[in-house]
Amino acid sequence: MKRIVSWLAMGLALVVAGSDRAAAVTETEKEAQDVVAMFLKADPTLKQFFATCVGYAIFPEVTKAAIGLGGAQGGGYVYEKNKLIGKSKLTQVTLGWALGGQTYAELIFFETADAFNEFKKSEMVLAAQLSAVAAADGAAAKATYKLGMAVFTLTKGGLMFEASVGGQKLRFTPLGR
Repeated sequence: MKRIVSWLAMGLALVVAGSDRAAAVTETEKEAQDVVAMFLKADPTLKQFFATCVGYAIFPEVTKAAIGLGGAQGGGYVYEKNKLIGKSKLTQVTLGWALGGQTYAELIFFETADAFNEFKKSEMVLAAQLSAVAAADGAAAKATYKLGMAVFTLTKGGLMFEASVGGQKLRFTPLGR
């Protein structure tokens, strides 16, 4: 009897943990899709990137601050063929003339399987030569992939004056880890 009660308790714990994880993924999906909708509202031509990309990473909120030396960080979600496959963390360091603080959303499209697989190795660094395009009506129509990636940003708040160089480091974590 004691063994049966133990098995039932363990089964119930697994069901509860599974439903908590499912609820977290559902909330994650909603947050990510709300930000995707904001990007598409700002620039409907982004649809072409969603239709042709191998995968994409969406960072709903990146927080950035600088006084000469700057930094930014944010958490995001990774999709392959429009299916959530993991999470990502973005960190950025800049050096130069910079002052202020802001929050923004960032969207990174991967054109090729090679570029996407490199990202999933969790050691990708976006260098200064890979610049982001501000999401604005029609901007994506003129944007192109560079090094297998296209990066778009959407300012959410704050004010930043900046003429600096730096890079971003991205870490990928598959779901379930």
